[in-house]
Amino acid sequence: MTPSSSWRRLSALFGIEHPIIQAPMAGGATTPELVAAASNAGGLGSTGAAYLKPEAIVEHSRRVRQLTDKPFAINLFAPLPPPGAVEPSRMLEVLARYHQELGLPPPRPPVSPMPPFEEQVDAVLESGARVFSFTFGIPAPAVLSRVKARGMLLAGTATTVHEAKLLEAAGVDVIVTQGSEAGGHRGTFAGPFEAAMVGTMALVPQVVDAVSLPVVASGGIMDGRGIAAARVLGASGAQLGTAFLTCPESGIAPAYKAALREARDDMTVVTRAFSGRPARGLANAFTEALGSSEDLLPFPLQHAATTALRSAAAARGDSRFIALWSGQAAALSRGRPAAELMRELIAESERLG
Repeated sequence: MTPSSSWRRLSALFGIEHPIIQAPMAGGATTPELVAAASNAGGLGSTGAAYLKPEAIVEHSRRVRQLTDKPFAINLFAPLPPPGAVEPSRMLEVLARYHQELGLPPPRPPVSPMPPFEEQVDAVLESGARVFSFTFGIPAPAVLSRVKARGMLLAGTATTVHEAKLLEAAGVDVIVTQGSEAGGHRGTFAGPFEAAMVGTMALVPQVVDAVSLPVVASGGIMDGRGIAAARVLGASGAQLGTAFLTCPESGIAPAYKAALREARDDMTVVTRAFSGRPARGLANAFTEALGSSEDLLPFPLQHAATTALRSAAAARGDSRFIALWSGQAAALSRGRPAAELMRELIAESERLG
């Protein structure tokens, strides 16, 4: 299959003009305005709904549908095994110092912030989304069957060839390959995280050769050059996350956007400090202080334990304690409105063939 026909294949499958996807970033970045703008401009907007309660997914999707009649996607985290018994006292003692600095009450023992997955799926089925994407694993066959019965497409995340093969066997329609350059949490699920640090340039062609499904390239792609490169490597589409974080419609804090605009290529680290799961972001005081701590709680309890601190820091514009999730090419951020950025990406990639 030629690059052009592969590109057209995914566009037709999704029902969009161009197979360029605004990535589903959980945590509030993907506002309805951002998602709709990306879809209206000819790409595929995506909602990161992993932390949203079912009723919030319904409301968010209703607002997206008010703003666009184009296809869009919703993403959830595949259920993870519960962390089991955890003693949080030592981490709470560490966090208490930061809480005191920001004038917050002492931190409380964390509980999982993840809403019931089955109820989230119920909301997704009523959302009107064209695509249900997922990461961190593969939902149960019964879940995938329900989604397909509703006429929605399934897109799973792979960080290795082995994971891509598992997704193909599970019956997904599209595989999103997530290179190690990607910002935030990567979707590794079938082996150690450290063993899955494969870059986008190396990962995409190997997955393309290993599966028969359309493959979407993601991780470190910020402009038309990256999109064109993904196309040459055999990908059927490209997904960009960090590129959209500095858009006016993005829901992240102004201090976070400012940090991205000032980023350099050597400023990201992979850290468990904020969430308990390895994630790539810009280094700050918190990642430097806790990056190697043995007291970190497992995901998602560390995420819950740091929520109050992160929220307070964002409200104060204090980037020392914000999770500044970012891919390695954040320095290429533009800060354009989402529709304008999407149109620029389309035009740049088409000029490069």
